[in-house]
Amino acid sequence: MSTDAIVLLREDHKAIRKLFREFEKAGADANTTKARVVDKIIEALTVHTYLENECMYPEVRKLVPELEDDILESYEEHHVADLLVMELATMKPEDEHFTAKTTVLIENVDHHIDEEENEWFPQVREHLGRKQLQELGARMIELRKKAPTSPAQPSALKKAVDAIIS
Repeated sequence: MSTDAIVLLREDHKAIRKLFREFEKAGADANTTKARVVDKIIEALTVHTYLENECMYPEVRKLVPELEDDILESYEEHHVADLLVMELATMKPEDEHFTAKTTVLIENVDHHIDEEENEWFPQVREHLGRKQLQELGARMIELRKKAPTSPAQPSALKKAVDAIIS
């Protein structure tokens, strides 16, 4: 298994997008399926944004200052996703706005993933050596072990509050 930070994040992106497609394929009345898939989306996004906010973004911000604006935009995109995830965590698939809110989350995160993978991951790889990316990835693997899996966990709430006041 690779410890390259970008490879690890791309693997997360692929898994998250697979969940998105599963939600989109669920029928209009597939409430049980939608509930199950949204629970998985919430968990995957909570872990993933935690890893990026706590490890990847601060390190890239420090080592590749020319990506400062991209990192700040990414923090804001995470903030929007966090708000939607927190709201979805309190909803049921039968709620009037559940599907619409999930669709907005999917659209926002898809846009975010495209920007990361197509615009700033190549720049990060260009500026950081293989060794640095492997060290960063190894830290992310360790951090994943204690990452929150629910937006209600204290470390996830702290991340959301920090994004608001930072």
